[in-house]
Amino acid sequence: MRVFKSGQVNVDEENPYWMSFSDILSGLLILFVLASVVLMVELMEAKQELENKQEAFTEELEMLHKAEGVRKTILHEAAELLQQRGIQVTVSENETVLSIPNDILGFDSAAFNIGPQFQSTALEIGEVLSQVINQDNREQYLDTIFIEGHTDSKNFNGMMGKGNWGLSTFRAISLWELWRDSLPDALKLDGVTNRDGNPLFSVSGYAATRRAVETEITDQDYRSNRRIDIRFTIRRPSSAEYESVKNRLEVQ
Repeated sequence: MRVFKSGQVNVDEENPYWMSFSDILSGLLILFVLASVVLMVELMEAKQELENKQEAFTEELEMLHKAEGVRKTILHEAAELLQQRGIQVTVSENETVLSIPNDILGFDSAAFNIGPQFQSTALEIGEVLSQVINQDNREQYLDTIFIEGHTDSKNFNGMMGKGNWGLSTFRAISLWELWRDSLPDALKLDGVTNRDGNPLFSVSGYAATRRAVETEITDQDYRSNRRIDIRFTIRRPSSAEYESVKNRLEVQ
């Protein structure tokens, strides 16, 4: 039998702080483990989010490359098919414009109507454009196709005071109206829409501000500037879509 002297107590009862300190260390260890787990989860989520952002950016970039490729294909196919028909058009160096020379459309100085002797050729151009655009949903990669009218630099005071600006615009309208009114139903262009459901074709006029021959000396120089350009613009992300991509790519 053990005999305790009067006043003798258990060490833990005499020093309760040892037990409290041990509990604190255990609690801190648990907190450390939990914090580590949370940090690991956050790092994994951040990595996944970054991968998602990079994937989204890659998809946007691939879409732009695809649209540029579709435009290039349309232009060169159209030029080749027209050449096979004996119709000479040119593709711009940046592969965005199909240029129709005045020899094909026959615009006289200060005139905007396409003469009867040139209308069949103008219609062939519309037919070929319809064929190459309406393949493989290509129109969905385009935003607008502008029929652009141009003039030479000779002063013109007609068109109700609109001068060369009005003249160039009416040249574009003249070609569009011929296509609209005379192309076969299966090749109509006025019903073609882009991905947003908006009409694909539009017209514009540039007067003499974008001359093919800057210094006009000969009659051929003047004729070269009286022309129609068909400009193809591709669908690109809107400012809101760009901002969305930017936000997704920012590392939080």
